Amino acid sequence: MAEYKDPENTILLELKDGTVVIELLPDVAPGHCERMKELARSGQYDNVAFHRVIDGFMAQTGDVANGNMEKDFNIRMAGTGGSDLPNLKAEFSKLPHDRGTIGAARSQMPDSANSQFFINFKDNHFLNGQYTVYGRVTSGMEHVDAIVRGEPPMYPDRMVSVKVAADVEA
Repeated sequence: MAEYKDPENTILLELKDGTVVIELLPDVAPGHCERMKELARSGQYDNVAFHRVIDGFMAQTGDVANGNMEKDFNIRMAGTGGSDLPNLKAEFSKLPHDRGTIGAARSQMPDSANSQFFINFKDNHFLNGQYTVYGRVTSGMEHVDAIVRGEPPMYPDRMVSVKVAADVEA
């Protein structure tokens, strides 16, 4: 197994082209980090589509209710749901939405984030202070860059699997 600074707060996101390593930031957004780990550990993120991928902006995924491409998948519904867990309180910080950061997707209401998240393709500082930043890609950003674009994509890519590094055996 690879060496990670904090395996309990490291997410291994498997995409079609390889593994994306995400460092969670529990000191900044503990609720959002715990939610991502809970959904990863329960397998709910596996096979979930990237339903909104805007070139030069971000790739959005995480609709565990409607985005599972192996279970009653309808691309028109993907992005409209969350998980069975309660919505999260916003955990805004001074961390900027830089390339590779993970942001919590939500509706117009600040405390409506649930399971969906996005990965920034570039610095998107106009989002600063409006969306919770709770992680950053530390390796594998080239795999994120290769995600199929579209709103929604005609043939969407998916999160093949999502694991907490501490749970992965050598």
